[in-house]
Amino acid sequence: MEGERIRRAGEPGQLPLLKKSQIDAYARWTRSTSSTNRLGLKRRHTLTGNIKRHRAFPSKVLKNRRDVLVYLPPGYNRFSRTRYPVLYLHDGQNVFDAATSFAGVEWGVDETAQRLIRLKLIEPLIIVAVANMGEERIHEYAPTAGVISPHDRPKKRSRGLAGTYGRFLIDELKPFIDGKYRTKPEADFTGLGGSSLGGLATLAVGIIYSDTFRRLMVMSPSVWWDDFAIISILGFVREKPPLKIWLDMGMGEPEWEQVHELRDALIDRGWQQDVDLKYLEVEGASHTEAAWAARVEPALRFLFPPQPEPESTFTAKLFRKPGKRG
Repeated sequence: MEGERIRRAGEPGQLPLLKKSQIDAYARWTRSTSSTNRLGLKRRHTLTGNIKRHRAFPSKVLKNRRDVLVYLPPGYNRFSRTRYPVLYLHDGQNVFDAATSFAGVEWGVDETAQRLIRLKLIEPLIIVAVANMGEERIHEYAPTAGVISPHDRPKKRSRGLAGTYGRFLIDELKPFIDGKYRTKPEADFTGLGGSSLGGLATLAVGIIYSDTFRRLMVMSPSVWWDDFAIISILGFVREKPPLKIWLDMGMGEPEWEQVHELRDALIDRGWQQDVDLKYLEVEGASHTEAAWAARVEPALRFLFPPQPEPESTFTAKLFRKPGKRG
């Protein structure tokens, strides 16, 4: 049966077959994103909260331009001295707005963050949605120059630009965001996230540039890429980087056993479940925006838990133990 064949293809020591689901996923991601549906009707925008748009943000290193959306947390304009951690998310078209997302299904990160912050279930944070570049996506998110589809003749290969894409984030976009908004620019307060190839890019860039990104949201990563190249990359790292990693997979995805293998590799390298690694398998969940949207809340709660509120001077004096002065 096809399902059994797919699972055997992910066993260690075998070349992973590029399955129909993976080819279809690649095809849908590389279609140009537009705010018009298949019937030619305009989709309704669904942005929530204080969101700033930077159109055609330029990159010298990648030689292209892309839109960047920035979500600012509740109270950003009121608390003028407060600085915030930042989460950068790939495939920015799908993050906030149904009008630009694939098939009109967004992740709803703005609505989820807004609610969790107001309920004090996560630390207030800035979220940066970085648009993909359509057909360039497979090149920018892939860490190695693997074969895109073995069925093509001649075979098409990715240019493996994830490292260069990481330099774009670090050298070009992040300095702009840190200069424009009140961020906590240090690595301990900077996160990166994505799904599918975006999840693969998140882990690869996070491992390579752990001096910049320390909190990783890795959803349904394409572990199959280039004969499990991400596991090889992980093996090349001499010392375990100080990364806090959210890793998940839907059990309705044919590649779930490969992500299970990645989890084991992370644990072998020193990550501890429920400490600096949270692994979640979701029964019946498939490789879709709706499935990833449902996992945004637990991912944010793990990576950006609420921080203790600083004690006011008045409260400190009120509850100071007798005999202590200051």
